[in-house]
Amino acid sequence: MELKPHYHEAKYYETDQMGIIHHSNYIRWMEEARIDFFSQIGISYKKMEEMGIISPVLEVKCKYERMVRFGDVVAISIKVEKYTGVKLILSYEMVNTSDNTVCTKAESSHCFLNRDNKLISLKKEYPEIHKLLAK
Repeated sequence: MELKPHYHEAKYYETDQMGIIHHSNYIRWMEEARIDFFSQIGISYKKMEEMGIISPVLEVKCKYERMVRFGDVVAISIKVEKYTGVKLILSYEMVNTSDNTVCTKAESSHCFLNRDNKLISLKKEYPEIHKLLAK
């Protein structure tokens, strides 16, 4: 299954005093793209939460290669780097669509918890979701 990039148009309020997008906003964009990713593979993040599954962020890494400015549109592509049933590592590539340059490369790692905040294995407890991520 080929995933479509998630597109984000940089907002004015996301800029800093220098007129470029503040670094903290890229993390928000990653979350937008991650929610879109889950929908594209066949399970909405909202549905997972309704099922009692939450997926907290364990770690985020970002490498800012080029500036993004107000009005730029960024295409965010996601790839599953590693998935064990318990832990998920996603990589992100953010490309400025105006000139097709990579502006940011990032990675986030997540685990899966139940409503009691106990670690769960999707492979064992939710095999239908596990199959969607294990592709």
